[in-house]
Amino acid sequence: MSHVAYVSTYVPKRCGLATYTSHLRQYVQSAEKGCEADTVIAMVDQSEDLQEYDPSLWFLRRDVREDYRKLAQRVNDSPVTVVSLQHEFGIFGGNAGEYVLDFVRELRKPLVTTFHTVLESPQEPLRSVQEEIARRSDRIVVMNRRAIDLLANEYQLPKSKLVYIPHGTPVPAPDRREPLRKQLGWSDKRVVMTFGLLSRGKGLELILKALPKVIHQVPNVLYAIVGQTHPEVKKREGEAYREQLNDMIRELNLEQHVVMIDRYLSEDELVDHIMACDLYVTPYPGMQQITSGTLAYAVGLGRPVLSTPYAYAQDLLGEFQDLLIPHDDVDAWAQAISRLLSSSTTLQQWERRIQQIGREMSWPRVGESHARLFGELSQTHRKSESEGNVVGSVSR
Repeated sequence: MSHVAYVSTYVPKRCGLATYTSHLRQYVQSAEKGCEADTVIAMVDQSEDLQEYDPSLWFLRRDVREDYRKLAQRVNDSPVTVVSLQHEFGIFGGNAGEYVLDFVRELRKPLVTTFHTVLESPQEPLRSVQEEIARRSDRIVVMNRRAIDLLANEYQLPKSKLVYIPHGTPVPAPDRREPLRKQLGWSDKRVVMTFGLLSRGKGLELILKALPKVIHQVPNVLYAIVGQTHPEVKKREGEAYREQLNDMIRELNLEQHVVMIDRYLSEDELVDHIMACDLYVTPYPGMQQITSGTLAYAVGLGRPVLSTPYAYAQDLLGEFQDLLIPHDDVDAWAQAISRLLSSSTTLQQWERRIQQIGREMSWPRVGESHARLFGELSQTHRKSESEGNVVGSVSR
């Protein structure tokens, strides 16, 4: 059995990493029936109201550098047997999140780091920060098989240190689909959906440009753009981008074929919307994107998908090249959307194919994989401790 310490943002923060870590913790506990207690070290901003959090959590103040070293010492003196660090450059304090290095340098427990972002040829200072974390970690979890070669080559890491575990997804409930469609008013529509915090650079304009041609083939098509504007975008420019999209919708006479759901969706609501759509799209222009939680959810829930061929989509859908459409080809997108939505038989065939991929991504299976990994390192830790050795990564 393991006593895991999770280092990440955490619920109730409205953040994909917080939700991911909450699920990971839940399903590792489920896999280790009767497991020991675990610990959550929640990354918080100084402006946050900590009373909203579970009082049993430990708190790591993002921009207070001394907290990182102190928390590592606290972990060292605790019953924790393995640390699970969820790494994104934007969540830790300092330049390129460098404060987290103080934590990993001081830590004397086995460290498993999940890299949610892996860049091809990363630039400084991102490169130095990620390289040191990688070197000081006992295992690195990636959600994209291609990231193994990228990291191994970029940082000269042994591949034995790198572990592929897919992004966890909810377990689908197909019997709920039709009631959900009725509830959302989508029963008589062919619904294409995109979800995420609204910001430029996600390729939404591409789908809007393709829609007029799709409408000729599928008159009842509806494009649902789901999610509120990204808080940082809203601070900088208000709702200028949303207004720009609305202008485009009016210019293309798409008012009856596009709906923008401008609010924060809970996890349950997000799952409901994905389950109810007919086709999920990620038309992202950035080809380096190594993970996408929303594409993972759509595939895990068995929905047909279309995507640009960015790194994560290539890894997840590579055997189905028909589903990967170039970002700059509006006609190809229009044809692909029309082909899928104009035939119930075609949609059902793709549902079955996507469901085969999605089965391996369900949270129960992902939790079991993490539990095995944590268990192996915890066993090594306990053995080293009983022999009086210093524990943790040798390179640390």
